[in-house]
Amino acid sequence: MHKDSIKPGQKVVIIDDLIATGGSVEAAIKLVEELGGVVVKVVFLMELAGLKGRERLKGYDVASVIRYDGK
Repeated sequence: MHKDSIKPGQKVVIIDDLIATGGSVEAAIKLVEELGGVVVKVVFLMELAGLKGRERLKGYDVASVIRYDGK
């Protein structure tokens, strides 16, 4: 991510295809916040709920289109 791609205070929505453990999106959130951005929503197409990735993202507004309860 370029350091001038997000301005301080800018609202950001992160959209990803899959949440499993949540590590990848957690890293993306960290990058946005280091640049001063504010993550207002995180959206996934599919969620593997059995891997509990959502727990890693507590404090963020997280949504998924498809939820699979297994691993």
